[in-house]
Amino acid sequence: MNVDALVNAWVAPIADAISGVVFFSVELAGAQLPLIVVWLILGSLVCTLAFRFINLRGFGHALRVVRGDFSDRSAAGETTPFQALTTAVSGTVGLGNIAGVAVAVSVGGPGAALWMMLAGFLGMSAKFAEVTLAVKYRRVREDGTVTGGPMYYIPIALGRIGMPRLGTFLAGFFCVAAVGGSLTLFQVNQSFAQFRAVTGFDQGFLFGLAIAAWVGVILFGGMRRIAKTTDKLVPLMCGIYILACITVLVANAGRLPEALTTIVRTAFVPESVVGGIVGAIVQGFRRAAFSCEAGLGSSPMAHAAVRTRDPMSQGFAALLEPFLDTVVICLLTALVIVVTGVYQGGAQVQGIALTSAAFATVVPWFPIVLSVAAILFALSTVLSWGYYGEQAWTWLFTDSGTSRVTYRLFLCAVISTGATFELSQLVNLVDSLNFCMAIPNLIAVYLLLPELRSDLAAYLRRHPLA
Repeated sequence: MNVDALVNAWVAPIADAISGVVFFSVELAGAQLPLIVVWLILGSLVCTLAFRFINLRGFGHALRVVRGDFSDRSAAGETTPFQALTTAVSGTVGLGNIAGVAVAVSVGGPGAALWMMLAGFLGMSAKFAEVTLAVKYRRVREDGTVTGGPMYYIPIALGRIGMPRLGTFLAGFFCVAAVGGSLTLFQVNQSFAQFRAVTGFDQGFLFGLAIAAWVGVILFGGMRRIAKTTDKLVPLMCGIYILACITVLVANAGRLPEALTTIVRTAFVPESVVGGIVGAIVQGFRRAAFSCEAGLGSSPMAHAAVRTRDPMSQGFAALLEPFLDTVVICLLTALVIVVTGVYQGGAQVQGIALTSAAFATVVPWFPIVLSVAAILFALSTVLSWGYYGEQAWTWLFTDSGTSRVTYRLFLCAVISTGATFELSQLVNLVDSLNFCMAIPNLIAVYLLLPELRSDLAAYLRRHPLA
């Protein structure tokens, strides 16, 4: 039996069953809206209101934290605030920013971009909450390395209401979902698709093997090597992509005001409001694991490794993550697609091919730039999610060196196959597991909100916002 047949025989029924539960939908004006989407947006909205729009008030302070104004080299941890941020951003800035936005605009219309920005803006507050908790309740090992994330604060949150056993169960549920979600096959598959389209190279296994080898080398170096890689890779990949987008926008400068007007106008046309929500949230954000992953509990595992004595300072740094990922990168992608008009070509071109077509309208070889960006985005996402999966794996089993090596070998073996066969069912399964993480994570955040509000008040007395 070949790999495709094995996937169809065994994985497909499991994926269909899990996704049927996770993505249970209600009908909204003729469109299907998954309740898990409502759960995530509601979590971001609650946090925004509970912290009195900390996503706006704390933006300047977040820049100061990342710059190192409050750094303490003698504190426990493995990374600087900037390195922790870039590691988390490397996991969120992925092909969803390229392919997912294209799907959102093609399905929901140009107005979808505005809804994506709104979700990213609200997500900044949820990220602030979960990252603060991850740093506050992290574990520092004897060798100085750090592990942290929702699996540590979920039992504490449930224990506060007299349900410690349920807390342990939910933490385990989160970790199982995180390990499954760390198998980022979509990133490998889509980057290979763009690479093959540009170069004609058709050896998917060799491509996947090269990515697996690179990821393995970095992962075996631990969090310090990951941080040293991402603090260079993230600015590089974002810089390449942003410059490419700006080039397209400058070449179409005369159409830019019209494109911006179209995005705003179509977001509020009655028939486009639902279309925009469906396109941006259901299509675009699902493909990007909600792009900024606010509420999933994934990136807090990277932030937990920061060197700091004050957990809330890294919560402020984390505000920048959804801003960079969803507000900046996704907006640029949407503008490129709208200003070039390629989204009006119908359903013949979708996903990353749509973004590639937009780049090609300026310079025929521009898709090569997109190919480089796509590979860098894929590498960064696979690397960060590999770290997240390892943290969840060691919580489930044992925090020994053997356990970590076992997971790393397992991950590399799986992702090496990512470009070789049809991934629709596997992607469906991984997506479902990603969203499963949000259920116990946001329950814990809700339960610990009073504590976080108190901590924030104390922090602001020490560090008033400018």
